[in-house]
Amino acid sequence: MQVHSLYYAPAMGWSAAFPPVDGPRTLVLVFGASDFAERDEPLRELRAAFPTSIVTGCSSSGEIQGDRVQDGSLAVAVAVFEGSGLRLAGARVGVAEDSCAAGASLGAQLVAEDLRGVLVFSDGLSVNGSELVRGIVGAVGERVPVTGGLAGDGDRFQRTWVLTADGPVSGHVAAVGLYGPRVRFGHGSRGGWDLFGPERLITRAEGNVLYELDGKPALALYKEYLGDRAAGLPATALLFPLAIHPDEAGAEPIVRTVLGVDEAAQSMTFAGDLPTGWRAQLMKANFDRLIEGAAAAADLARRGERDDLVTLAVAVSCVGRRLVLAERAEEEVEAALEGLPPQTAQVGFYSYGEISPHVDGSCRLHNQTMTLTTIQED
Repeated sequence: MQVHSLYYAPAMGWSAAFPPVDGPRTLVLVFGASDFAERDEPLRELRAAFPTSIVTGCSSSGEIQGDRVQDGSLAVAVAVFEGSGLRLAGARVGVAEDSCAAGASLGAQLVAEDLRGVLVFSDGLSVNGSELVRGIVGAVGERVPVTGGLAGDGDRFQRTWVLTADGPVSGHVAAVGLYGPRVRFGHGSRGGWDLFGPERLITRAEGNVLYELDGKPALALYKEYLGDRAAGLPATALLFPLAIHPDEAGAEPIVRTVLGVDEAAQSMTFAGDLPTGWRAQLMKANFDRLIEGAAAAADLARRGERDDLVTLAVAVSCVGRRLVLAERAEEEVEAALEGLPPQTAQVGFYSYGEISPHVDGSCRLHNQTMTLTTIQED
């Protein structure tokens, strides 16, 4: 496998000429600012250079290229496989209730005996990520790892896109299947947030919309904790995600982050499900532990990988981590890259949700994590 890295910046154009490697076994991943939906000429140039390749990606809340974090750019990785197969699937998601059906459609398009892994890039605002994952896994089976993330739009939460044959499109999900015995597909996901405040019971929720905690309006309770920062909702909620878990001893928590608020209903919409009857507790940032979490994700992703092989690493980190780390964001990207095999090309984006198998092996939507996917070919 070969991997070529390049990027686009409006002030300078493309960093290098497109490599002449177009073909059905070439995978082109691109992540960029949401406003490339209007000024899409560089995306059209990219697609024109790789007419028979698998080309996809999504909008971001910051682009990851190697050990750097950039804004207003396009970060691109071009991976050329020697003997492994690729297949691209797509589905529309108009509203969150369509998410499971969209996932099932994607899985049905990709399922095969030799499917080794699935990369998913989804609209970040109209999708219930938990239901999307449930639909995909239901079609391809638990044995196939599913990774990826939900597209971002900085801290604006106005519009996200996924790159399709028709250009950058909202309300879309794309998935890439990788096939054959030569593919090595690794993954790791870790957080680094600290719990604080009392644990509360989710007493009313519908899918990814939270209405009540301990029988009280969720939004009003959340605002009490945010204090002066409540005026900046939903963006300021990224600084205080929720850890949720079943109401049973030893249950592994899942982190959920806010996508929107409804003042009239006093509700909060999250990137994934919040089941009624589960427990919820607020979290806050610990800078050093966030960076240590990125390193831990790399350790997990590296398991079973070979240090002598070229590696494509797809890094998906939550926009909440970026807002907290601010100018230190590159430290977590560096920590991730340093923990991966020596011949690693890293590309990725800051997201509204991360998709990866959990520590118990089941695939889930995560929030506020650094999630890494490593791809090699024997």
